[in-house]
Amino acid sequence: MARYEDVRRAGLHGANPAETFNVHPTKVSLKMSSISPRRSGGRTARQALRAAPLADDVRPIRAGMEGGKYKPLSDADVQKIHTAALDALETIGLADAPPSGVEILTKAGAIQGDDGRIRFPRALVEDMLSKARREITLFSRDGKNDLTLSGNRVHYGTAGAAVHIVDVHGNEYRECTVQDLHDAARIVDKLDNVHFLQRPMVCRDITDNYEMDLNTIYACTSGTTKHIGTSFTDPSFMPGAFEMLYEIAGGEAKYRERPFVSNSNCFVVPPMKFATESCEVMEACIRGGMPVLLLSAGMAGATAPSTIAGAITQAVAECLAGLVYVNAIAPGHPAIFGTWPFGLDLRTGAMSVGSGEQALLSAGCAQMHKFYGLPGGAVGGASDSKMPDMQAGAEQMCSNVMAGLSGLNMVYEAAGMHASLLGFCLESLILSDDIIGQALRCVRGIEVNDETLALDQMAQVCMGGPGHYLGTDQTLNRMQSDYVYPALGDRTSPKEWVEMEKPNLLVKATKRKEAILSERSAARFSPDLDAKLRQAHKIHLPT
Repeated sequence: MARYEDVRRAGLHGANPAETFNVHPTKVSLKMSSISPRRSGGRTARQALRAAPLADDVRPIRAGMEGGKYKPLSDADVQKIHTAALDALETIGLADAPPSGVEILTKAGAIQGDDGRIRFPRALVEDMLSKARREITLFSRDGKNDLTLSGNRVHYGTAGAAVHIVDVHGNEYRECTVQDLHDAARIVDKLDNVHFLQRPMVCRDITDNYEMDLNTIYACTSGTTKHIGTSFTDPSFMPGAFEMLYEIAGGEAKYRERPFVSNSNCFVVPPMKFATESCEVMEACIRGGMPVLLLSAGMAGATAPSTIAGAITQAVAECLAGLVYVNAIAPGHPAIFGTWPFGLDLRTGAMSVGSGEQALLSAGCAQMHKFYGLPGGAVGGASDSKMPDMQAGAEQMCSNVMAGLSGLNMVYEAAGMHASLLGFCLESLILSDDIIGQALRCVRGIEVNDETLALDQMAQVCMGGPGHYLGTDQTLNRMQSDYVYPALGDRTSPKEWVEMEKPNLLVKATKRKEAILSERSAARFSPDLDAKLRQAHKIHLPT
């Protein structure tokens, strides 16, 4: 696909033999010979080995795998969307910029019309695109889970602002609490395939917005050392937020060197209007050394055009305006191009985040990110279903796979999100780890080389060999490096399932949740630091 830089340069500005095997028509099982002298420990030892954590160089999937092979838009489509977005910025512009934003943008070359709208000449947008950061590292607090955002590297994580927690056993919803948020962070810390924690719910038990924002930071950072994203209600809250973050980091310089918390910033209110207070928050975040997610979240058919192409175009235009804003303040400041257009059920006006249209919206946005060469994010993996049922699994897998295949750098809301973003489920968060694992295997794709073509294996097996590949050295050697196995998903036969007393998936997820939460968080603060934070701020979580 043509990239923005290529188009711009061209001047197109507008435009084992000791083993025996039992074979059954519906099941193949490996059975060790009792006389085998080579494999001490037998099946139990092999099972223990397979259950042990894999070394990074053996793991079949990991954060930052390369996607990008799925492209729902042609090169010509991408160019049309780019041109339309520039036209929208130049002729329509954005309204309601705060006074500080008006000054920043007009000094950079934007034009404020008599109607108060800020319009963006093409040359200004292209100039700021040339200054924008092309690679961003989202740091973890312990340095073990840093995420590099560039090219087609794919990462999955949580996000959202759910107001309810899902009780799967009571089949009901209740309001979220700060303890729920902390528990979610602790669970994410233990899930291999959930790579970051963006705040997935709001603390409904804290009525003071300042206390809620700071307790969100505390609950998340004391629950996981993975990168955290959060939002802030008011620009006046930022000094207190940075005071807490600098203290956790061990000083302002250390935080600025490795900012482990970023700002999810809804700087626009679609269609094509700035969100005044959020823009002021963004300015404060940039001054404090915090990466920002420029988040445009229009709803197709309501606050964005109903067509998929139109919704993508508006999101691109709005995020380009945000990119100009950020780079006019601090050229090259880390900013994620957050095109988040949502689907809508046009029959009812309800959100449809689990739809095929949503999957296409996010995949198309990923292509636009690649065109500009910018780190970007969009939504994937959320469900409209109220409970983690078959509908939820189908919807979560659909958009998670398509987002990953498209090479989306940051797949937000990829785990645990239900009821069109109104409900968050801890059991679903755990089950999503399996879903994302399979999605990542799809992202990895098919390696074709002399070894994987396996012609030598065919000759050995077919000409004088056992007539099957079960137990060959090659099969055993690639069991872990090539295949992804579910942690909770059930692949037993019906007979084995009955013998195991018919295990229920949600019950298994609840047991895993309880096991994680029964242990102390590895991300918890030292007693001295915790005491300092509690003395300086009103922390609602119990010690």
